[in-house]
Amino acid sequence: MDRKMANRKLIRLSQLKNKLAIENLEEIDWVTFGVIVKKVTPQSANNGRTFSIWRLNDLRDLSECVSLFLFGEVHKEHWKTEQGTV
Repeated sequence: MDRKMANRKLIRLSQLKNKLAIENLEEIDWVTFGVIVKKVTPQSANNGRTFSIWRLNDLRDLSECVSLFLFGEVHKEHWKTEQGTV
């Protein structure tokens, strides 16, 4: 993990909103980690394609979640991923 994180900045998922407001993260090599705390049953978009919604949290601040929408091949490959997965 130390090798993978070399020269990267860890930003906690619960801090992401604040960091986006004060830093230009496009200029930084950063990484975050999240746990799937809730999965919504896959749904169909207006165009007929199916997508999933995951709620992610870093387990530090349970009031701060990020919604992740999965479409296309990402949805097809990962929609069965279980709640609780990091």
